[in-house]
Amino acid sequence: MAKDPLKSPHLYINRELSWLEFNQRVLDEGLSEELPLLERLKFLAIVSSNLDEFFLVRVAGLMRQQAAKIRRPDISGMTPAEQLQAISQRVHRMYAQQAQGIREVLEKLAGRGLVVWSRKQWTAEHQQFLKSHFSREIMPLLTPLALQELHPRPLLPGLQIHVAALIASADSSSGENPADERAEKIVVVPIPTQLSRFIELPSEENLHLAWLEEVIAANMAALFPGCEVLATVAFRIARDADIELQDEEVEDLLQEMEKMVLDRRRRSAVRLSITANPDPRLKKWLMQWLNLGEESVYEVEILNAAALMELVHRRGFDDLKAEDWRPQQPRDLIGADNLWEAMQDRDILLFHPYESFDPVVRLVEEAAEDPQVMAIKQTLYRTSGDSSIVRALGRAAQNGKEVTVLVELKARFDEARNINWARRLEDAGVHVIYGVAGFKTHAKALMIVRRQQQHIARFVHLATGNYNDRTARMYSDIGLMTCDRDIASDVAAFFNLLTACSESVGWSKLVVAPTGLKDRFLELIDREIQASTPDRPGLIMAKTNSLQDADICQALFRASKAGVKIMLNVRGICCLRPGIQGTSDNIEVRSIVDRFLEHSRIFYFRNGGHEEVYLSSADWMQRNLSRRLEILFPVTDQNLHRRLIQILDTFFADNVKARRLKPDGTYEPVARKGAKIRAQQRFYDEAVNAVHEASHPEPQFRPLTRPKDDL
Repeated sequence: MAKDPLKSPHLYINRELSWLEFNQRVLDEGLSEELPLLERLKFLAIVSSNLDEFFLVRVAGLMRQQAAKIRRPDISGMTPAEQLQAISQRVHRMYAQQAQGIREVLEKLAGRGLVVWSRKQWTAEHQQFLKSHFSREIMPLLTPLALQELHPRPLLPGLQIHVAALIASADSSSGENPADERAEKIVVVPIPTQLSRFIELPSEENLHLAWLEEVIAANMAALFPGCEVLATVAFRIARDADIELQDEEVEDLLQEMEKMVLDRRRRSAVRLSITANPDPRLKKWLMQWLNLGEESVYEVEILNAAALMELVHRRGFDDLKAEDWRPQQPRDLIGADNLWEAMQDRDILLFHPYESFDPVVRLVEEAAEDPQVMAIKQTLYRTSGDSSIVRALGRAAQNGKEVTVLVELKARFDEARNINWARRLEDAGVHVIYGVAGFKTHAKALMIVRRQQQHIARFVHLATGNYNDRTARMYSDIGLMTCDRDIASDVAAFFNLLTACSESVGWSKLVVAPTGLKDRFLELIDREIQASTPDRPGLIMAKTNSLQDADICQALFRASKAGVKIMLNVRGICCLRPGIQGTSDNIEVRSIVDRFLEHSRIFYFRNGGHEEVYLSSADWMQRNLSRRLEILFPVTDQNLHRRLIQILDTFFADNVKARRLKPDGTYEPVARKGAKIRAQQRFYDEAVNAVHEASHPEPQFRPLTRPKDDL
């Protein structure tokens, strides 16, 4: 049987390398001289936190495959071993670029009064101050560990910075050259995580700082009286942190997740980060101890550069930061004092963070206290550390309302927080469930049942992003508030699916993964092919975080070959190669990295002139379409429908922050033609203008008439 040409590896980009290209676009923002210095530092810090998660999960998975001798190639034709080699080469180049960018920014910051001193630059006064500070504030917290002599060896937590020292006794037993016979050993000192990475140096005017790990390394001898410190190096371990849980066979999911979160600390190392130009003896010992090869060792100038975010958030230096964009009142709620009445009157679109997330929080808080509210149902995937919504749900249960919350325990790296919230909600009397066996619940849904004067009404909020008031100020997402009966009925059925494990129903307006979402997307793409003509070609516009699912890619290839114009705005991973003659030459892929993380999922289909627009919690990833509970929902209100199309048009008009994906898998800036258009700036300006126009309406001109009394 002939192989399907649309499955040819040359049509696809490796998932991991595509993600690294996304992180390169983040890095490019940090290297851009057009941004304020502290805004550049923010992006340079994000590069490190992004790479941490990448190694903890993606690289860890590839290393497990390699250890299991799996050689099966991915959709792009690369084996796990080939991917690991390519990743190592790419990340080493990325770290070098990041280091250069950090050096440049710190040098310029020093000229503006914010000085970060390296150990080599310390003055005698600095050394004296830091020695005293170390003895007084740091040394009492330190615990040296002689790993070579302790059995079993203590566990070194992943992502914590440590300082390793090679020490030798100052005394010898005999011999003409006592130094030759001194016993040498390696000692590791964990750096307490509660300490700031920066120590403030005395200065009358400017802000002068020193790195914590350098202060500890410089004063290491104080920990070992009678010994000589021959060499020191700071290092950081990344361990496999991917949780694989077959929850169909688990009796107590909450207890099992708690065990697996703790088990992460004992996983194998997948990366060793070590300060540049380390002592070869210390480097060799660490590599052997962690069982890592040279390709998994990264020499960096700054360990965990994500700590630079401390400088970004320091008070002052406002002229070195990006202009503050405060969330505005949502345009659909301007002048609306009563949320219940507003939602019954019309559908409401919320565009965060340009528009405030407060109405969502307020909706839950008011529901908790409103005697007319009878029940609340909600999914929680990621929440903030001090979540107003979670507290309100607890109060609602204490006030006698029926409150049911699905807390997704398997939300990666938020497992511990969600376990804590689940315990607190249960203590408050909330019915807490932990999802459907075998699937993550990634859908974002809230339903409030309220008694009205004549009937029972259901108030619904669906969204592309999480119920997290903190990230709602940093992530670009869209939410819909509605009392649409069909949507409300579907959402009620969706919660029954979650809580009663009932069979999937015939949905009226929602489409739900994993039962039908992929099929629905494929139907919509195929319908566009059928409706497309040479005179009026079809059009698909999609904004998503990732595109990886092979079936979706192949459907888009078929649409492109049929003449359908396909415009994709994909923030991160994109495994589809655009611009290949005869296959994907009608596909254009763009990506925007700007001050807010693009997180919304919007899908548009021209449909022969009968346009349809959808919002979703799901990306075009295999995991979203096959292994998660997700929701796709239409926006049918004509005003909101037009607004979403305008939002998409603006994304594709961006010629300031947009990058275009080339067939070789790299990105280039979009050609700037005409006036500058920066999508996020325009969205914020529109939000500000909407509030301004509502509070300063245009004067109404009318002719003057003679008062009646003058007749």
